[in-house]
Amino acid sequence: MTQTADSPPLRPAGSFVIGTRGSPLALAQAHEFAGRMSEAHGWASDELAVDVIRTTGDSIQDRPLSEAGGKGLFTKEIDAAQLEGRIDFAIHSAKDLPTALPAGLVIAGYMPREDVRDALIARDATSIAGLRRGAIVGSASLRRQAILRRARPDIEIVLLRGNVGTRLDKVARGEIDATLLAFAGLKRLGLADRISALLPLDECLPAVGQGAIAIVIREGDEGSSEALAPILCRDTGIALAAERAFLTELDGSCRTPIAGHATVSGERFHLRGLLLSPDGTAIAEDACSGPVADAAALGAELGRSLRVRAPRGIYT
Repeated sequence: MTQTADSPPLRPAGSFVIGTRGSPLALAQAHEFAGRMSEAHGWASDELAVDVIRTTGDSIQDRPLSEAGGKGLFTKEIDAAQLEGRIDFAIHSAKDLPTALPAGLVIAGYMPREDVRDALIARDATSIAGLRRGAIVGSASLRRQAILRRARPDIEIVLLRGNVGTRLDKVARGEIDATLLAFAGLKRLGLADRISALLPLDECLPAVGQGAIAIVIREGDEGSSEALAPILCRDTGIALAAERAFLTELDGSCRTPIAGHATVSGERFHLRGLLLSPDGTAIAEDACSGPVADAAALGAELGRSLRVRAPRGIYT
């Protein structure tokens, strides 16, 4: 970042602390963030301290998050550490962030987004259609469950929690026939070779925020904001503004299967949104486009429109 004679000096790397969950994927994302910051500012790779924080969501493995309290279970302990001043940057998978952050915290921006597609990991299939009749598929995502049930009403879906490695191992051991995971996470963990197939967006629209890493800071923390500026991705920020506004209007609290994906081309954006009933039989979808300056407003408008037109069974 360019400094002028009147600018305060950038805080040294050693004065910043990164907060993250302790899963292998969360740590990979935190280290990717640290690497980008080090490259941008010429810091040594080990100068940014990392505080690994165990969250309530990490402790719950026996039931869906929708029954335990929603997305905030993966963030509340990290939020508390940030508000207490223990950490400066909180690194989150954007799709894990609740639509409203606690007072005093803001999303400062996003790193460049990875591929948003879902990946099929299966023992004996290279597509959802190719899964054996009555196959057992593990997933904790209501969105993925609904999409699977819509495509294949015959399959059995079981709850699958745990980190990426745990889920892959259950498929490899034959405890389940298949699972769906985010391609972005598998790539960041160096596990893309375990993928049986990448699912096209028209077959499996991703979760809002999928593939994006969000950086949360304290509101008014100018030092952290200034340090972040060189690594933030404009287009990802615009796309996520549209997606998160869409999700907010639909009560995106893990109780309703919701998908949404926005893309940016120059000064225009395009957003596609999807609502499903939990059993996949009812569906509502639509899209919007417009200037990037209106991304959040038009995303919210699309969310309100879909909610009004949602068939019975989606909002029970």
